[in-house]
Amino acid sequence: MAVPKRKTSKARRDKRRSNVWKLDMPGMVKCSHCGEYILAHRVCKVCGYYKGKDILKKEEA
Repeated sequence: MAVPKRKTSKARRDKRRSNVWKLDMPGMVKCSHCGEYILAHRVCKVCGYYKGKDILKKEEA
């Protein structure tokens, strides 16, 4: 049976478990209605449209 030869230090263990390598920018796309950059698969916060449909009724100021 395989047994570790040395104890893994806390620093080495925590470096391996860290999620620093996951810090990529999420998928940003342009809104098809207003052209604002939004997260993919979400309702646009500016105009309230999603997939060409008016989901959130926004009041024009």
